[in-house]
Amino acid sequence: MKRLFITLMGIITLFSGCGDTEELYSRHFCRFFFDNSIHNDPTLATAMTPNSGAFVTITASGKQFVFTSNQGLESKANMTAKGERIGYVLGINNGIIVGYGTSVPPTFLAYDRECPNCFDVNALPMRSYKLSVDEFGTATCAHCHRQYNMNNGGIVSKGDAGKKLTRYYATTSGAYGRLSI
Repeated sequence: MKRLFITLMGIITLFSGCGDTEELYSRHFCRFFFDNSIHNDPTLATAMTPNSGAFVTITASGKQFVFTSNQGLESKANMTAKGERIGYVLGINNGIIVGYGTSVPPTFLAYDRECPNCFDVNALPMRSYKLSVDEFGTATCAHCHRQYNMNNGGIVSKGDAGKKLTRYYATTSGAYGRLSI
């Protein structure tokens, strides 16, 4: 009886997969931890507010993080000693986009700033194909002219068919809380 139960549980476990989760998040390395309760950055706080529709591009310049919102806000925050010690990797080429889309229930999203259809990490010389983000949560590549709907998983919404945006697993504890990617 016990052997039958274990066998059945094993079979059930085999067939109860998580779906296409390996396609959901990128295998590229991205690491960023930011405690907004210390920095109190209002630009980043807009992106960490549920159902705000705000997306913020995060880059590093020297010893500062630069936050640029799709709603016209921009700010900078100095890196802390602890943050420098931990280190960071802002996506494939020094840029990530974070925010809550307009979906219900609210889902916190983190995308790479490079166009997934134009950027090639193995190309020599490496060329950057940065995405620009409009106030509606649409990311646009100036090179291939594809538009991506960041509110809907980063799918191509206009232009030639292609890969969806590179997505990273991210969590936040609130507007003036912690951001972890």
